[in-house]
Amino acid sequence: MSAAVADPSGSSMSWLFHTKSPIGMIWRHRELISQLVRRELTQRYKGSYLGVLWSYVTPLAMLAIYTLVFSVVLKVQWDVGPQDSAAGSFALVLFAGLIPFTVFSDVVSQSPNLILAVPSYVKKVVFPLEVLPVVIVCAAIIQSLISVAILVVAALAVTGSIPATIVLLPLAYLPLVFLCLAAGWLLSALGVYLRDLRQAIPILVQVLLFLSCLFYPVSAVPQSLRFLLFLHPLTVILYSFRRAAVWGTSLEWVPWAEWTAITFALAIAGWALFIRIKPGFADAI
Repeated sequence: MSAAVADPSGSSMSWLFHTKSPIGMIWRHRELISQLVRRELTQRYKGSYLGVLWSYVTPLAMLAIYTLVFSVVLKVQWDVGPQDSAAGSFALVLFAGLIPFTVFSDVVSQSPNLILAVPSYVKKVVFPLEVLPVVIVCAAIIQSLISVAILVVAALAVTGSIPATIVLLPLAYLPLVFLCLAAGWLLSALGVYLRDLRQAIPILVQVLLFLSCLFYPVSAVPQSLRFLLFLHPLTVILYSFRRAAVWGTSLEWVPWAEWTAITFALAIAGWALFIRIKPGFADAI
């Protein structure tokens, strides 16, 4: 390893890949993370009759319900272009936004109890606790890929084609990953000391659900209140998913770049807080 990478006091870019940085930590424990992710996904449906098939049944059922309610019963349309005339187009737009929201809500819902659920790791075993938020983020992302596959097939059935911009979806995921890592490290660390977080987070998730542009476009919000949507942590991410996977338009690069940089900084801050207060976990538990 070069001196620049080995020296944490060097440039900020060198520090990012240092073994004590979050990226270096993830790379160093990549095999452990991989094993824990596989265990997390396996245990999620352990003991159920359908097992991993629930990963397909749940998003398929949701897409079918959204199509029936919004496109057939309510006949709602989203003013984004000529594809609005296609039956089921609103359901596709809604489902595309629900994918990143589900990832985020899954992570923030699990995080407050993440460290408390494994006291043996904290007290008796030398274990890198900071990998646990990474594990639930990875599991949520992998789970979401099944929904993405269903969305692509549904888009083909509804519109007759798959947008070429689907190749931009990994870029749409980038700020989502950073945001989830930030929330995972922050909430799992604070959850050790603030036990009320477990009760508060479900309320917060519901608030974020209805204050997001998940069920309505930004244009439906009064101009005087529209700034609130752009304070929402998922607005840019939701629209990026829709642009790439449904609307066939390029990402809005300036908002995407700004939010990617902000969420990356938040992830670094969340990890730093986790590492800082981690020594007190054993006493708090």
